[in-house]
Amino acid sequence: MILLTFNIVTIEASCQNGNEISDELRLNITIDNTKAILRILDLHDVKASFFIEVSIIGKLKNLIKAISSQGHEIAFYGRDSTVENIEETKKEAEAFLEKQIRGIRQKDVMIPSETLKMMGFNYISRIDHAHVLFPFKRLKTTTKIIEEDGLSIIPESISPYSQLPYNDFIFQFLPVKYYQNMVFETLKNDDFVLIYLESWQFTDLKKHHFSVPFYRRLNAGKKMEDKLDALLSWINEKELATSRVKDYIF
Repeated sequence: MILLTFNIVTIEASCQNGNEISDELRLNITIDNTKAILRILDLHDVKASFFIEVSIIGKLKNLIKAISSQGHEIAFYGRDSTVENIEETKKEAEAFLEKQIRGIRQKDVMIPSETLKMMGFNYISRIDHAHVLFPFKRLKTTTKIIEEDGLSIIPESISPYSQLPYNDFIFQFLPVKYYQNMVFETLKNDDFVLIYLESWQFTDLKKHHFSVPFYRRLNAGKKMEDKLDALLSWINEKELATSRVKDYIF
């Protein structure tokens, strides 16, 4: 099973030559990038899970409603949010969506699972920092889903052969054919592959002049759209099963 997921975040990079980009424009870039993702998913009739950064949920109500109306899952991405903020935002989001939000993704701030369970979450997706040194520290990382305080804990997927994680950096960096082979081989060994990308990767960095490391500029923007399109075409061609995270867990 392939679990395709997206982190919807505003790009935090500074601008080149000391130029400034307003918070409003950064938010609009995120909206445009997400709409591009939605168009590609719709073209291939693939459903995904969208992890929305908690601090911008209130500013993206129309976009979130559109994501949900197209059959995709809405979940939270709690990068640095407090318990109180997550709890309040969850109530507001569930009210305007008229749906329960079951999942939350965590990276830097790890809120106890028992606390998240009390808020009504059913699963936690845990991800790590994506950088060029990751292969040297992942050899003993588990890829099995475990239960903790009544919650399903979903780790990052890692290729059992190359030891490469299925994070945003790897998808952007690797050639599509190599990535497809990695997915295919992993599915022979594991029950699922969880893939995650970040909305900022679909930004036209030349147009907006963000100061991003050279290795993160590679294949960004339109090239990311093309790579996602190629991946989904291959998934459908091979008749590989895909699922929203909440459906796979339950």
